[in-house]
Amino acid sequence: MKRLAVLTGILALAAPLALAQASTWVSDPNHSEVDFSIAHMSVSKVHGRFGNVKATIVYNQTDVTKSTVTATIGIGTVDTGVESRDQDLKSTDFFNVDAMPTATFSSTSVEKNGSHLTVTGNLTLHGVTKPVVLDVAGPNGSMTDPVGHVHTGFSATTTIDRTAFGIGTRFPATLLGDMVALDIELEAIKQ
Repeated sequence: MKRLAVLTGILALAAPLALAQASTWVSDPNHSEVDFSIAHMSVSKVHGRFGNVKATIVYNQTDVTKSTVTATIGIGTVDTGVESRDQDLKSTDFFNVDAMPTATFSSTSVEKNGSHLTVTGNLTLHGVTKPVVLDVAGPNGSMTDPVGHVHTGFSATTTIDRTAFGIGTRFPATLLGDMVALDIELEAIKQ
């Protein structure tokens, strides 16, 4: 009976520690974005960004393989600095934002890779879902704001093939590169 009481006591003490190992973080939309670059006519690159990024990260410090990431990106926020190009990108020739205003990402695995994380998941963009692999740096330290919220940052990179998602398929690679580099910056607030 004494052993059972001791075991119960140990489990009762261990339960809060197990819960403390995982923390939930939600992106700050004012300090999070997805930047992209793509080759134009094989001679230069066009850069742009998407805002309205809403991400939730469940980060398990003890076992990162139990971590998860989900995100929604507002494709209608595309901004290349040229209004006419942005309107073209929102059209049916490219993103068709009236029918598909967001992209989503849902992780399927998270692994430690040296000082980085490798986050594999499914990206749904332009109505097509494909697996992608993110190289993630973070969490990048932490800072407490004046009202007591704890912030951290995550930076991720990947490259996708626009044609695999059915984007701008009538434009050949000599005019518009097939490969798009994505740079993701998330500032997240601990919940």
